[in-house]
Amino acid sequence: MTLATLIVTATKLAGALASVTVAANAFSFSRFKRNNLTPFDSPVDDSADVLAQFNINPTSEGEKGFFFGLATAPAHVEDRLNDAWLQFAEQTPCDHPDSQKAGGTTESADAILASAGADGGSQPAAPPPPPSPPPDREANKSFKRKKPLRIAMEAKIRGYEKYEEIDQEPDPSEECHHSVASWHNVPHPEERLRFWSDPDTELKLAKDTGIQVFRMGIDWTRIMPDEPINGQRDTINFAALERYKWIINKVHSYGMKVMLTLFHHSLPPWAAEYGGWKIEKTVDYFMEFTRLVVDCVSDLVDYWVTFNEPHIFCMLTYCAGAWPGGNPDMLEAATSALPTGVFNQTMNWITIAHSMAYDYIHDKSEISTAIVGVAHHVPFMRPYGIFDIAAVSVSNSLTMFPFMDSISEKLDYIGINYYGQEVLSGAGLKLVESDEYSESGRGVYPDGLYRVLLHFHDRYKHLGLPFIITENGVSDETDLIRRPYILEHLLATYAAMSKGVRILGYLFWTISDNWEWADGYGPKFGLVSVDRSNNLARIPRPSYDLFSKVVKTGKITRSDRAQAWNELKMAAKEGKTRPFYRAVDKRGLMYAGGLDKPIMRPYTARDWRFGHYEMEGPQDPLSRFSRFILRPFLLTKKIKPNTESDDELVLEPI
Repeated sequence: MTLATLIVTATKLAGALASVTVAANAFSFSRFKRNNLTPFDSPVDDSADVLAQFNINPTSEGEKGFFFGLATAPAHVEDRLNDAWLQFAEQTPCDHPDSQKAGGTTESADAILASAGADGGSQPAAPPPPPSPPPDREANKSFKRKKPLRIAMEAKIRGYEKYEEIDQEPDPSEECHHSVASWHNVPHPEERLRFWSDPDTELKLAKDTGIQVFRMGIDWTRIMPDEPINGQRDTINFAALERYKWIINKVHSYGMKVMLTLFHHSLPPWAAEYGGWKIEKTVDYFMEFTRLVVDCVSDLVDYWVTFNEPHIFCMLTYCAGAWPGGNPDMLEAATSALPTGVFNQTMNWITIAHSMAYDYIHDKSEISTAIVGVAHHVPFMRPYGIFDIAAVSVSNSLTMFPFMDSISEKLDYIGINYYGQEVLSGAGLKLVESDEYSESGRGVYPDGLYRVLLHFHDRYKHLGLPFIITENGVSDETDLIRRPYILEHLLATYAAMSKGVRILGYLFWTISDNWEWADGYGPKFGLVSVDRSNNLARIPRPSYDLFSKVVKTGKITRSDRAQAWNELKMAAKEGKTRPFYRAVDKRGLMYAGGLDKPIMRPYTARDWRFGHYEMEGPQDPLSRFSRFILRPFLLTKKIKPNTESDDELVLEPI
């Protein structure tokens, strides 16, 4: 065989392989589109004066009612709490170069959440300048430094960084990356919202909205500040337990029911020292904590959340090392998503812990109708292009249903935490310029909540379990996005109910701006702003009044929807900007870490209202080129409907 023949044959094989690859990805994308992106007819009548009417005052015992609530967590709001998050935030990596050496204890991987809960990218965002080095540091000493290598991983953590060790001279101009962004540069960050010493401020704000349910948590570290080896009772803080009971009674005194969370992303530091949820004895310690709480307050709790977003906690703690308590080594991080990896290992013990807690709560609760469940984080994830469908499939296969399937017989309701959509491109989250985003990088997509609820209803309807929206919210300091966000997601909830999904209630995240995990105090999720330089003074935003109106009337009106949407649309038309706490690289991928100070991003003109979002096709270069070539051969041209009449109220003479 001549060289020319060999080259021709190789070229043909390569072409055939490329064609098969493209065809397979195109087929997978078309199937995903058919199952998840097909346009739907909105059950909401946009022309009606009242778009949704929730039954907040059922007249009979058997009548299905609906409650509104507000949600928070100890690590977000409690002062005088020396938990893992405070210790994590107070770390100053630039002052400890040894922590970057081989065998050090700092994180060997970086990741992006969501959320935290959940918010995407491929490398750390630009951190703040380093502090001055201490006098005893040797300025010219060489050290081992971990150089990031971009690799793709399980898509829920949207890519993390693996590291290789290299010898490098210290660069005095190199920036220092704090563990928690936007924390060191705000006044009194350790005070959070003083909910421990002054719960009345938050509780009164919550009560005045008219909500029926207040979601809070009990911090494990506060009750067990030290490891209770061999069941030692002298390590338990019974005074703190009584204080929590006093606060829960306060909630009832304000006329609200209690939803209590047992584990909300906060592992005691002593548990992290021996491996936390990687080790079986953590189940025993958690159950000891659970028994203490249940025995103390079971008669005061109406709804229980055993675990909040456990797969998010395991990924960001044990797979990526971006949250306190994990510290995975290189091998552990690289193999974390395998069947025998640390992700499944930790989720297995949490599954067992939930089942045991569920049984104990029902055995000991004085309220025979105690309702126990979990808060499960579910974004609406879609691929940016046809070659990203595999990453989306892997992500969903790991995070969407496995945990819920494993505990489905130990649930009284399914809690859904939904914040928005995530567009996956390779190993990171793509910032789609035409989409609207929260300050923490979550795509605003109310249709996604409707799709998620229908999807989960189809999978678990044989169990007859109701749903609760345990968290839904948006970080938006300007409050222009938040107002339509609330209304549109409630319309999505109402639409799902009209399709037969049984939903007990909706909890908004959150009351006041607070500490948002590794993003610190940057993203503003609150209905109420907080002036941290003025004794944490609270200033209710317009969304506080709008939410209160909906809660007290149970109605979403066309006039309220139009007013909220028109104000946002006007800001977009005028080219106004708002804060954004994610940096973006030249490929449009959002960076991993948050920012100490935001960049400014314009509002989008896109119509993302419920039932109005027009899903785009795949945006990879090949798909765009194909559409360009085929455009002249299309027989019909899509005509965009005129929706202006829905946006503006026209007053006509009688």
